[in-house]
Amino acid sequence: MSEAAAVAGGRGAEPRHGVRITAIWAVATAIVLPLVIWVVGPHIPPGAMSQQTRDQHTVDVVLTALATPIVLMIWVYFGYAVTVFRQGGEAIVDGPPITGHRRIEATWLIATSALVLGLAVFGTADLLTTGGAGGGEGPNPAAKPADWRTALPVQVIGQQWLWTFRYPTYGGVETTVLDLPVDREIEFHVTSLDVVHSFWAIELGVKADAVMGADNIAFDKPLETGPFQVRCDELCGLWHGHMNTTGRVLSDAAFVTWITNEERRNAALTKTLPPYARVYYPQPLRNAS
Repeated sequence: MSEAAAVAGGRGAEPRHGVRITAIWAVATAIVLPLVIWVVGPHIPPGAMSQQTRDQHTVDVVLTALATPIVLMIWVYFGYAVTVFRQGGEAIVDGPPITGHRRIEATWLIATSALVLGLAVFGTADLLTTGGAGGGEGPNPAAKPADWRTALPVQVIGQQWLWTFRYPTYGGVETTVLDLPVDREIEFHVTSLDVVHSFWAIELGVKADAVMGADNIAFDKPLETGPFQVRCDELCGLWHGHMNTTGRVLSDAAFVTWITNEERRNAALTKTLPPYARVYYPQPLRNAS
């Protein structure tokens, strides 16, 4: 037998590794993917307290589900290579040089392009057709909820090292407590009196930078009553770690009662505050101008 025939015969006897790997990967995906979606998925943060967190949760589950087959392919291929292609003897033999494979290259390019473009369309459609953005988009947000014109405006003011909240439709009263009505669109106007802060209402899915002289708008619609955390997520000085508080989502009746009491209790203080504006500046800058 010639050397060429021997080589050809050896190649013919070689198992179809690609088919094996694909079959193992398909079985693993069929088992693991449903577990990821229906067992792990409900526990993926950030929860479902607001429309924005529900949207974020849906996106996180979709991304995790799409990443699962990719990760499984890497693990299956690695495990198969270690098991089947490991060196059996002392000699180390180089594999044949690879010059390219048009079919594999085209499949990879088409699959990854479709995945990236599909996610871009999905994310954009979800942002523009549901509850608007929970991240600040500046003074003229592009992503707005359908009922944004009737949203309750709440101004969030960051200052070293405290959050205060002003309600312009309730006489401009300013409080250190962030209480919100349930099932109503909220339009946060986030700003600062000094350095850059970051307003992060964790369970509500809101995170927007607070910058002096800037009105950063973020929308949110609480869907469940209960407490939520508020933190500063931007290093803002010595007591940055203590710049946190808690808020509450209340029923409509409880919110009206609370805000009415706040208006009455802080009436004298409200009179000394500057008129409501989208941004404020510290007193020294006001004097210097």
